[in-house]
Amino acid sequence: MSTTTVRLSGHPVPSQNEATAASQWVLASNNKGKLAEFKRLFAAADLDVTIVPQGQLGIDDAIEDGLSFVENAIIKARHASRASNLPAIADDSGLCVPVLGNAPGIYSARYAGEHGNDAKNNAKLIADLQPIRAATPDTPIKGMFVCVLVMVRHADDPLPIIAQGLWHGEILQAAQGDGGFGYDPLFWLPKLQTTAASLSAADKNNISHRGQAIRQLLAQLAL
Repeated sequence: MSTTTVRLSGHPVPSQNEATAASQWVLASNNKGKLAEFKRLFAAADLDVTIVPQGQLGIDDAIEDGLSFVENAIIKARHASRASNLPAIADDSGLCVPVLGNAPGIYSARYAGEHGNDAKNNAKLIADLQPIRAATPDTPIKGMFVCVLVMVRHADDPLPIIAQGLWHGEILQAAQGDGGFGYDPLFWLPKLQTTAASLSAADKNNISHRGQAIRQLLAQLAL
C-alpha cells in the first residue's frame, strides 16, 4: 500500500505536518486471518494511506469489555490510537445465530473458552445446535456474520466513523472447505451452494460482512 495523504470528509485540508501523520493509520487487530483479509480489501480500495497493524507497533490487544460489536470496536480503535498517536481503524466481528439468542456474538473468538481456537469454537457451536436440529430436523438454522468497523481520527474523537456489514447464511452440522478462518467452514451460502471456507479470497471479499463494512467506511471517508 502506498503512503500519501488522505483528506477526511468534512475536515479542512491538513497542514504539511498533519498530512505526514495522516498518511499512516493503525489497524487495531492482531488476528492473522483478519489482517490477511484487511490487507487484500484495503489494497483493492487503493487508499492513499499506509495501514499498519498494531502488532508492528508493539501494541497489545485492548480489553474488550463492551456489550456490543459497536462498543468493542470503539474501545479497540481508541486504544490503538492512544498508544500510537495515529488515526486508527478497528473491527469487531463475529457470528450471530438467532436460535441461540445471537450467540456466539461478541464472544465468537472465545466461544469455547480459549481465544482463537477455531476447532473448539466450531465444535461447541455444532454441539449447542444439536438439540435444536433434533427437534426441527427439516428447518435450516440461520446465521449471520457481523462486522462493525470504526475509524477514529484521534483517541478522543467524539465522532467516530462507524460502518456495519451483515452476511446472511445457514449453519451446517459439519465443516466443509479448507479456506477462510473462524466459523467459515460451517457457514453455508444457499444461493452459491458452498461454504464461506470454499470461496476464493476475491469472491469472499466481494460479498462478506467485512467487505461490506469496508466499502461503507470508504464511502463515508470519500470527499
